[in-house]
Amino acid sequence: MAEVSDAVKMDKLKARASYVGAAINIFQTLIKIGFGILGQSAALIADGIHSLSDLLSDLLVIIAVRLGSREADHEHPYGHRRFETIATVILGFSLIAVGGAITWSVLERMANPEHLPVPNMLSLGVAAVSILVNEWLYHYTKRIAKKTRSKLLLANAWHQRSDAISSLVVLFGIGAVLMGYPLADGVAAIVVALMVAKIGLNLVFESIKELVDTSLPPELVAEIKAAIHAIDGVEGIHLLRTRHMGEDALIDAHIVVDPRITVSEGHMIGDIVRDDLIRRFDDVMDVLVHVDPEDDESLQEQSRPLSRGEVRRLLNRYLADFNTAIDGFRIHYLDGQIEVEVILPFAVSESPERLAAIKKQCRLMSVDIKKIDNVFVFFKV
Repeated sequence: MAEVSDAVKMDKLKARASYVGAAINIFQTLIKIGFGILGQSAALIADGIHSLSDLLSDLLVIIAVRLGSREADHEHPYGHRRFETIATVILGFSLIAVGGAITWSVLERMANPEHLPVPNMLSLGVAAVSILVNEWLYHYTKRIAKKTRSKLLLANAWHQRSDAISSLVVLFGIGAVLMGYPLADGVAAIVVALMVAKIGLNLVFESIKELVDTSLPPELVAEIKAAIHAIDGVEGIHLLRTRHMGEDALIDAHIVVDPRITVSEGHMIGDIVRDDLIRRFDDVMDVLVHVDPEDDESLQEQSRPLSRGEVRRLLNRYLADFNTAIDGFRIHYLDGQIEVEVILPFAVSESPERLAAIKKQCRLMSVDIKKIDNVFVFFKV
């Protein structure tokens, strides 16, 4: 219940950050575009459109958080976190489109420099205020993004930081025009547009990497391997696979344990590996552990091994005269072959002739059946 409560709390924090950002960006969009028109600044209007894209991204985050926070169900057993990733892709493409549109519009206007508007001091003041507002919004959103481990929210925070930087570019552009450089405002608008498009490209590439299940960073994978190796009972690790789902990480690992231990002990070691990784790494949501008796990653493909039923039938055939004496048997699948351990009552060991006959039949069985490497006899006290 505590985990569910924490998840709900994190989702509320993400939504709150998006609502605050949306409210501020509504105000900034209206102010920048309005004063950009009044102050005749193409760069400030472009910056206003940038703020509008921030507003759209805030709305996208709100929708994605609502969809992504839904519990896992039959059709989505791993949850709905990928909705946030898809939203980030959409956000990225929208930013690329906005950047391209602004660049095209300004280049057309710069082709006729005599018709370029001349910004005034009012535009300069709006740009300065925008820098302060967006820098505060960036730090506020980033703080919540780190607390909730939300990549989408962190991307939105950097989007807001880019708005502060673009406003700084606008500030210099307008200042340069007022100092006698008429093309500076248009150049500043293009710089802002290219910044917007670059942010969009980064968001798209990073999100696509997640959608195609790109591995976690190499340094983090190395830490995970070291953590698994340090667990008592783990003799090796191979076929380690990692991937992201939203802000969460999923891990699949094959661990090697002593081949002679029981199934329950191997299962227990696997559970310890899973629990330890989830406890040590904040991003890790789930770990699937496959327990192996040997490192089979480099083994060549083998023919189908004998099943337990087939081994039982072979024992019934080769030890037909001693079936009533057999308490049970164990099978070890190693190096593409199997070892069989036949368990007999201790009383059999007190009959040398009977014991010798059983051992002879066991040796014959291992010689006749190529898939059986050895047949051992054990006594149950």
